[in-house]
Amino acid sequence: MPDVAMRSLEHDQGTLDWVGMNEIRLPVRVQDGAEVCEVIGSVQMYVDLLDPKAKGIHMSRLYVLLDDATRSRTFSPNSLQQFLREMLNSHSEVSSRAFIEISFERPLRRAALVTDHAGWGSYPAKIRGIRSTTGSVVELCFTVKYSSTCPASAALARQSIQDQFEQDFEQSNTVEPKHVKQWLGSTQGIIATPHGQRSKANITVRLSERLENFPLTELIDRVENSLATPVQTAVKREDEQEFALLNGQNPMFCEDASRRLKQTLDETPGLLDFLIRVEHFESLHAHNAASWVAKGIPGGLRANPNST
Repeated sequence: MPDVAMRSLEHDQGTLDWVGMNEIRLPVRVQDGAEVCEVIGSVQMYVDLLDPKAKGIHMSRLYVLLDDATRSRTFSPNSLQQFLREMLNSHSEVSSRAFIEISFERPLRRAALVTDHAGWGSYPAKIRGIRSTTGSVVELCFTVKYSSTCPASAALARQSIQDQFEQDFEQSNTVEPKHVKQWLGSTQGIIATPHGQRSKANITVRLSERLENFPLTELIDRVENSLATPVQTAVKREDEQEFALLNGQNPMFCEDASRRLKQTLDETPGLLDFLIRVEHFESLHAHNAASWVAKGIPGGLRANPNST
């Protein structure tokens, strides 16, 4: 049968950086620590086109490779690299680079803060691989949502409460503890509260291709423990009260969150590189507050404001 895609052109038409497919949806197995996570993945996969006289690539070859791989293997850093080699072998006559990215939602069971309840959290994640003649890269990306209480707003709220206390009790020679307790429990006493907002941390880590698994759940746990105020699933009043306490004890600007996470990832073994982007969806302003930080190794990942 005629193969129009691989027909040699009469004149050079130039090379192409990447050619392939995206938004391929299919079941995927990912090795997350000791657990095999079965998810619906959205895949994009590309090779470059180096032959300026080649009309195109064999996209059907890439699709068949992907379909076979998702049915027969579980993706780990090592097996992802093996798949990239297979992509290149399928186009060895025209390509020198291969790229694959698998996006999915990682469901994790999360316990309530105090009560015996639990619920499902969902964490957007990606596994990504790039291979060329000069080397290879394996990356894991994920998002954690959390609550952030503004330190400036907290300080202003405390000052307002102090001023109100002074106003309400300035005529008293002595102040009974029980009266202070009653006052603190009234709307007149707590006349101001700090503003907080839902926030998120987008994290990319670069891994050794020799790793036997993707440390996704481990990293999510480390990040949530570092931030201290991850969003909750099942919540009763006791859990909500504990969440309020955690927010009161952990006020943070976006800069604070970035620094916490950098320290956490710096102390995490097995990470070759990382990039952190936090965003606080302000409740005071109509705009958001954002901060970036990378591990800072020579030639490594760098913050790029043009990317999301």
